[in-house]
Amino acid sequence: MAGAAAGERQSSTAAEASSPLRVAVLGFGTVGQSVVRILTERTELASELALVAIFNRNVARKRADWVAPSVTWTDDAAAVLTAKPDVIVETVGGVELPYGWVSAALAQGISVVTANKLLLAAHAPELLALAAASGARLRFEAAVAGGVPIIDAVRTGLAGDTFTRVVGILNGTCNYILSRMTGGDSMSDALGEAQRLGFAEADPTSDVDGHDAAAKLAVLVGVAFKRYIRTSEISTGSIRRIDAIDFRYAKRLGGTIRQISMAECDASGAVRAFVGPALVPDSSNYARNTGPQNLVTLTGRFGGNTTFSGQGAGGYPTAVAVVSDLVALARQTRSGAEPAWTPTSVSAAPMRPYYIRFSVKDRPGILASITVALARHGINVDAVLQESGFPKDHLPFVVTVEPCEATALAGAMREIDAEDFHAEPVLVMPVLPGE
Repeated sequence: MAGAAAGERQSSTAAEASSPLRVAVLGFGTVGQSVVRILTERTELASELALVAIFNRNVARKRADWVAPSVTWTDDAAAVLTAKPDVIVETVGGVELPYGWVSAALAQGISVVTANKLLLAAHAPELLALAAASGARLRFEAAVAGGVPIIDAVRTGLAGDTFTRVVGILNGTCNYILSRMTGGDSMSDALGEAQRLGFAEADPTSDVDGHDAAAKLAVLVGVAFKRYIRTSEISTGSIRRIDAIDFRYAKRLGGTIRQISMAECDASGAVRAFVGPALVPDSSNYARNTGPQNLVTLTGRFGGNTTFSGQGAGGYPTAVAVVSDLVALARQTRSGAEPAWTPTSVSAAPMRPYYIRFSVKDRPGILASITVALARHGINVDAVLQESGFPKDHLPFVVTVEPCEATALAGAMREIDAEDFHAEPVLVMPVLPGE
């Protein structure tokens, strides 16, 4: 009898192992539809992944006749969880509403795959703790860099290293805009084209002001350094102030401009992080990365630099990352629970050189006022550049400074900003070394 019972248990386990994972998709927008399309058309995955339900608000208007009739359509998220699928795919977006669904699923032992970097940036420690407690899995390859498998690279491919820095281009929209501006487009024309092509939203604030990249950087800090930082602590700068003249000056300095996301972690576990426009050398990978492409370089203590690049936006690249996570769950090829992320405050930025562009109503003594203010804060001027052919009431010129503390520069800029010779606000960008 005991042998028979053991045999029955083995048969049951084998049957469970060979059964496909039952997948429910929450959200049938661009990414959700792309996920369902891949699951529908890639019939070879049917033995591993079975789509059982699709949730969407006002679901009647979303029904698609190309989806298998066996799939349940619903506008009741609670009903999806009650049906106990093996895994839910969250592509709704936002924070608080999906947080309720995802946390409820993880608490019940239902695994979750999400593309939602805002959710992770806001609630990763709680969600990781729920997953660890219930034995569920939380996967989020699609939350950063779209179809670029950066999360799995950190988790598995480079797991033997200790990471000290993550730096790259995490927002394809900004990279497309700045690439076009390098070629002579204005900010408004480049943004309009990005919107027309679907790279930018009607309201581009999250992209151009750095909030989208900051959320992605917070996720990368968690995965690479096992540290949790709040996006509100990440120093962010907008690309809105970048003008055609900045590309002319950048060219004179041997570089161009990109929106850069960077985080560093020292031996004590202190984390420094920023997102914003930066001047990068023409010889760098960042300068050569054009269009809506993402690029991420991981620096390891032992392995040095490893760079990843690829399409960072769009329904299908993101959906490929989601389905890859689903396949990994079905095959159990990736590590178990994501390690906890230790909450950490962001430390002050390291010393670095800066590019400072002024636009002034010209008069004698302006440059002297600027250099004196910088000197009062212990900042050395490296170079002064001035292009000819501009009106005296709106004259742009650039001062580059040697490496200095960000706090010292901020103090000097408060003094300089108070002067009455400005025709528009001053633009300050870090100058980064090549990679």
